[in-house]
Amino acid sequence: MQRDLVRRGRLSDDRPEEVMHFLSSMTADHWIADMDVLVDMAHLLMLRKQGIIDSEAAHALMGALLGFYRDGIPAEAYDERFEDIHAGKEAMLIARVGEEFGGRLHMARSRNDEVATCIRMRLRRELVALMEETCTLRGVLLETAGAHLSTIMPGFTHLQHAQPTTLAHHLLAYEQALSRDFARFADAYVRLNECPLGSAAFASTGFPVDREYTASLLGFDRPMGNSMDAVSARDFALEALSACAAMTATTSRLCEEMAIWSTAFVRFVTLADGYSSTSSIMPQKKNPDTAEIMRAKTGTVAGALVSALTITKGLPMSYNRDLQELTPHLWRGVEAAEECLVVLAGLIRTATFNTDRMAEEAGKGFSTATELADVMVREFGLPFRTAHSIVGRAVKMGALDLDTLEAAAQEVAGLSLRTRGLTTGRIASALDPAISVAERGAIGGPAPAETGRACTERKEKRAADMALVSSRREAENTAVTRLIAEAERLAEHE
Repeated sequence: MQRDLVRRGRLSDDRPEEVMHFLSSMTADHWIADMDVLVDMAHLLMLRKQGIIDSEAAHALMGALLGFYRDGIPAEAYDERFEDIHAGKEAMLIARVGEEFGGRLHMARSRNDEVATCIRMRLRRELVALMEETCTLRGVLLETAGAHLSTIMPGFTHLQHAQPTTLAHHLLAYEQALSRDFARFADAYVRLNECPLGSAAFASTGFPVDREYTASLLGFDRPMGNSMDAVSARDFALEALSACAAMTATTSRLCEEMAIWSTAFVRFVTLADGYSSTSSIMPQKKNPDTAEIMRAKTGTVAGALVSALTITKGLPMSYNRDLQELTPHLWRGVEAAEECLVVLAGLIRTATFNTDRMAEEAGKGFSTATELADVMVREFGLPFRTAHSIVGRAVKMGALDLDTLEAAAQEVAGLSLRTRGLTTGRIASALDPAISVAERGAIGGPAPAETGRACTERKEKRAADMALVSSRREAENTAVTRLIAEAERLAEHE
């Protein structure tokens, strides 16, 4: 049985089992194991290029690493007698090629810069996936909005009927919010994509390493500038988790509405059976469980962010083992965020919206009162505050007919609306939800012509964002392809 060679020189191997488990990061290390093999390959290519390692050792090591890349790291490397996958993998390499060769791979680096590089590489991949899934959900919202440009529904403030709007307008609001979430992920990627490798423990190394070469091989934009910051910085994780938390706050709001809209009180939407559950005792129930779980996932992501912030807030420079405890929170938050995007896209895509019920509710609660006040301003020359007071008093009196409005105008402002030309027909027109919506054609408004224009514009923005996703993924894939080709050349010809 292989032992943890990192401890061999300085420490005995008599740790209690509970301490081995306590120190182990193996559960989280499954996320970065594949990245670690790529980091090893890049580091080995650099060692050989710089003449730090001889050809025989490089040839043997690269052959073993390519085996790990193709077949997977041996399961034994994940045993908790090793503190982490890096120690476990090194032990497996030495078992295959001997310590004379295998013991040379760790020259000019530390686990500190190694793990920091692996985390950045895996998180880079996850951010691209989050960007893509955000775009997918935005596409579903845009498609649904485009089918409901003229679907009138009530808009709400304080969960009270406020003004009529359209389903398209409502969904476009979420698409625009998710567009900002996309931008946060894309922004985080820029600062993430710098390479710590070559910083060693924190004070760099006396070996003649080529950090720009390894950064290029691994698809990074550049090496990190300060070796102390490179190994100890986790603000990239905080930034990613912050973006995830903001995004799930957006999705949670939409899930809350889907839960409310699907109730028997509201009946605006029917969720597909595949996204619903029933009761173990009440046979009539159809519950919006996926929407509810997504609401809860927001707490999971926010909790991961708070945990990560708390772990990092008091750490002195440079590396501290506390950072090991941050990594599981990072993966937990990222995974929950991505799950929410995937499930919510399916929930909206398969939902059926009850347009008749929406139209039925659109004019309730005096929701067109604002348009009536606007008519008094535009057509009869009243100050807005006066018109607002007249309509508000009429609502308090219980009706918006001509007699009630006339009485309210006499009481509030001492004027007659009849003599100014207000008619029952004009009141009816102003109170029509469809007319009220059509009047609101300013940029960002709910008028069908404007939401149609907005759908076209937002689709163009989404297409540009998808192009960025493709370019990021292509850059990563190109780097891996190049790295493997260089590794194979070394293994074959040295």
